[in-house]
Amino acid sequence: MKFTLLGTGTSSGVPTISCNCSTCTSDDIRDKRLRTSLLVESEKSTVIIDTSPDFRQQMLKYNVRKLDAVIFTHHHFDHIGGFDDIRAFNYTSKKSVPIYLTDITLAKLKRTFFYAFEEIEQLGGGIPLVDINLINSEKFQIGDILFEPIKLLHGKLEVLGFRINNFAYCTDTNYVPPESISKLRNLDILVLDALRYTKHTTHFNLEESIEAAKLIGSKKTYLTHIAHQIKYDECQSNLPPNIFLAYDGLTFEM
Repeated sequence: MKFTLLGTGTSSGVPTISCNCSTCTSDDIRDKRLRTSLLVESEKSTVIIDTSPDFRQQMLKYNVRKLDAVIFTHHHFDHIGGFDDIRAFNYTSKKSVPIYLTDITLAKLKRTFFYAFEEIEQLGGGIPLVDINLINSEKFQIGDILFEPIKLLHGKLEVLGFRINNFAYCTDTNYVPPESISKLRNLDILVLDALRYTKHTTHFNLEESIEAAKLIGSKKTYLTHIAHQIKYDECQSNLPPNIFLAYDGLTFEM
């Protein structure tokens, strides 16, 4: 199994438009953060978690040539904004792409990208062709990869994280319910939301994320969905020994 973080930034990305802070003007490649997304690969299957607004750039940058499915954590635009570019895979594979999502996320996706789900008026450049699969609380299989949904709270919104073997991906959250913590035991790698130093209404801040990571007890935790208030070299040296800032392109082979 191979996991690649395609983006580790918050909804505005880093650098942020019109900002001249030390992070946005940094030359450190680890301070260049596309919007949050994960590539999951096995010997037989390739799956993307979330189509960020940077989806096209991410697919080209990381040379993703095939796509067996897309999974959505939730419906906020920084996680669905690249949905239209799924059609590029339709062109090359000559078939639709399975998508996995909750009924709430599906309803919002249909509202945002209405033209892909309604009667076609005219094709022009085409539309993304997808096969819809609804996620409930049960594990589901895509090719040879087993995914376990993990319920999280993102403010008042229920969103999903996912466990794949001893790896878990839990972006966009500020609360991990006790029943979800029990599903995250005995991890080798946890990727967890940590937006900034100060408190936020829908995301863990750095301190809260560290406390959640300690409670979950993964061997190593990598922090994602990072805003420009956090500069890599200033923050990493002050983190606990088994907790690290994630960065775009970081890969785990397990």
